[in-house]
Amino acid sequence: MAKKQNEAVALRHYDVVLAPHITEKASLLSEHNAVVFKVAGDASKPEIKAAVEALFNVSVTGVNTIVQKGKTKKWKGAPYRRSDVKKAIVTLAEGQSIDVTTGI
Repeated sequence: MAKKQNEAVALRHYDVVLAPHITEKASLLSEHNAVVFKVAGDASKPEIKAAVEALFNVSVTGVNTIVQKGKTKKWKGAPYRRSDVKKAIVTLAEGQSIDVTTGI
């Protein structure tokens, strides 16, 4: 029974970390040993830490989260709203790194 629960936790890791967030500002953060990920909206900081440690085999020293609210835009005159996005800035232990250009 415990093994099934363990597998369910492992699958949740893939649902927590959605994608790397690659921007100019995120690449500047990589100089300070930090990586930025798009994460699930309901993910907590401990869940994000556990998921990154399990998926990338690194040790995480800190997690900061940001919820970027979606902008209101217009397309062919009709207004619409972009989705909200939750981002996590994950600080890694000294000497460790994650190559976000490769897949999991």
